[in-house]
Amino acid sequence: MADSEDKEQFVATVSEDHETTCWGCGLRLILPSNAPVFKCGWCGAVTNQNDKKRENKWFWWKRLRDRCFVFVLLGFMLLVIGGGLWAVLPILFDNSLFAGVLHSFIAAVLSLSTLSTFALASFGCAGTPPIIQWGSYPVVGKGHLENYTFCHDCLKPKSPRSHHCRSCGFCILDMDHHCPFIGNCVGAANHRHFILFLISAVASMLYVAFMSAYVGSQIWPPLTYRQPLDPLSGINSDVAWRTLTESFLALLNSALLLTARGLVLVYLFFAGISVQIGLSVLLWQQLSYIYEGKTYLSHLSAQRTATDEVVEKDCKNILLFFGCPYSVSRLLPTVRDSQKRHRK
Repeated sequence: MADSEDKEQFVATVSEDHETTCWGCGLRLILPSNAPVFKCGWCGAVTNQNDKKRENKWFWWKRLRDRCFVFVLLGFMLLVIGGGLWAVLPILFDNSLFAGVLHSFIAAVLSLSTLSTFALASFGCAGTPPIIQWGSYPVVGKGHLENYTFCHDCLKPKSPRSHHCRSCGFCILDMDHHCPFIGNCVGAANHRHFILFLISAVASMLYVAFMSAYVGSQIWPPLTYRQPLDPLSGINSDVAWRTLTESFLALLNSALLLTARGLVLVYLFFAGISVQIGLSVLLWQQLSYIYEGKTYLSHLSAQRTATDEVVEKDCKNILLFFGCPYSVSRLLPTVRDSQKRHRK
């Protein structure tokens, strides 16, 4: 009796196959009970039984936030354009009629290009996934839904190149990221407009900073030093520090005498420098992904996967992105790295 109680008892579980239906073609499939993800052998649709509709409590708050960001950014651009024209152009026209007309033309071109590309990226469609028939075997052919998944939020098929944005509420083709400052996703339809907006904005802010510094130097009040600087006193650390301190204090004292035009120029200079740095970093990151033939989301997905990946980097990717013909791209040197990267 004691020997029977000491014996270990083992319970064996036998997995049973169960029958399910493919959402893509409607065919019945026999699967193991522990297969949460499976692929249909006929249409190629991928089914994830653990994937369900996620509750999006803050959807309308996100939409309101995006709209506020759009109007704030639009107001900032109009403020920079209007303040720059009011503060810079009168001084330029006083110096030279040609300089005033030339810089008026440059300002008009940069302003129109920035506002138009911003409007196209913000209010245009980010990218609609392809419409494809699904749900019935006679309609769906073999491999017609290869690697498609089902979006439980949109209640329709989602292509491998699409991603569902919870801020916008629908699937975006070739989604790069959701940008709250344009209140829209960056996808296949507006990615080029977004890059052109960044290029135009960086050029505009560089121009604003340069012209503000140039015009500000002409109307800046003269510097008054508390102690006269002696250029014959030699050069050492103490003299250099004293000179720097006196120059900084004299600059601050003269800033108190600035007119409203001068204060606007100071604001435009620092705003142009700070915004230009931030947008330049974002532009460089975007162009790097385009050079690699990726988007931001595909870059993150490639980092999470442990499979071998063929990396092909080429300047042709940038030209093709902007719509240049292939004959032009062949004139550029080709830089390729087709070695496989093994991730552990």
